[in-house]
Amino acid sequence: MKILVLNSGSSSIKFQLINIEDESVVVKGSVEKIGSNTAILNYKPEKGQSVKIVEEILDHTTATKLIVEALTDEINGVIKNINEIAGVGHRVVHGGERFSESVLIDNDVKKDIQDCIDLAPLHNPHNLKGIQACEQFLPGIKQVGVFDTAFHQKMNSHVYMYALPYMLYSKYKIRRYGFHGTSHRYVTQKAVDILNKPYEEQRMISCHLGNGSSIAAVKNGVSADTSMGFTPLEGLVMGTRCGDIDPAIIPYIMQHENISVTNVNFMMNKHSGVLGVSGRFNDMREIEEMIKEGNERCKLAHDMFTYRIKKYIGAYTASMGGLDILIFTGGIGENSRLVRENVCTELECFGISIDPEKNNNNDIVISKDKTHVMVIPTNEELMIARDTAKIINSM
Repeated sequence: MKILVLNSGSSSIKFQLINIEDESVVVKGSVEKIGSNTAILNYKPEKGQSVKIVEEILDHTTATKLIVEALTDEINGVIKNINEIAGVGHRVVHGGERFSESVLIDNDVKKDIQDCIDLAPLHNPHNLKGIQACEQFLPGIKQVGVFDTAFHQKMNSHVYMYALPYMLYSKYKIRRYGFHGTSHRYVTQKAVDILNKPYEEQRMISCHLGNGSSIAAVKNGVSADTSMGFTPLEGLVMGTRCGDIDPAIIPYIMQHENISVTNVNFMMNKHSGVLGVSGRFNDMREIEEMIKEGNERCKLAHDMFTYRIKKYIGAYTASMGGLDILIFTGGIGENSRLVRENVCTELECFGISIDPEKNNNNDIVISKDKTHVMVIPTNEELMIARDTAKIINSM
């Protein structure tokens, strides 16, 4: 049973074809720079020759058509025809309050995704375009929506509500939604599988650290809290996002710099965070290289990044009444030994300490105290494929 997984972004589509029987990746690739005459199709089969094509690809419809053609190509294709695809799983960023789990896509679901565009204007329109393109080029093949927000929909109301006039929630659904849910769900399930622990009895903190970063507190198998909020801007210091700030700073900047709401929003999302503090870099690898050279602003950015993570770990441990498993995932979480070391330093009061040798080796379990500290590569595509297969098989 083969499942096609699509992640449609504003100017790109990432894809994988996964054989769900053994969970192997048959082929993976991407279409980048959609909307230009120098768009790139990257196609990497598990067996066979990789392909790179540069040509004009003006929209997601054309990009999807090229992906399907590549999959069924006589020379480099991995399937004989589209009927070998049992289903298509789509990453959808925002499901609002409507979706607490993955669902089979029908007209009502598409309308709900459309209705959530105001909550995720940079993501949901393109997720929807991917769904519509598959209807055209993969007719009759069932599609499933897997929502970034779904995992966090079981948070208690006192956790997800903001202390604003309740009318704003009633009218506009302004509340904490959280993101990276598919990643948090995958790594927490993977952690208990490795440790042979019951998922429903663990208190876990999952740190998804990359250019966009978030933390989730997972108690007894349910997301109890998460750092991202109404949008992905809230929470941790990130590559280009500021994370938590005093909201009064926003009108202050607008008044003194004489800039618009649009511009200050752009500044907080694209020119802040690690990039804004360091003045030049948002890649943690470059930040850590510059620290070795004595760059004080890069050190400041790194210290702010790790301190905010540590502060959230402390808060979530207190809110859950303890901690059994701490997980690092995402590009930074999986690869930065220095970030993991700095985050875990002085957390011995929570039973958290790491073995330097295991940390340097990027071992799966790097702890030396009672709280398990783990490094687990995320695999959102596999989780999407699993959900898709499960829904199709249940029909």
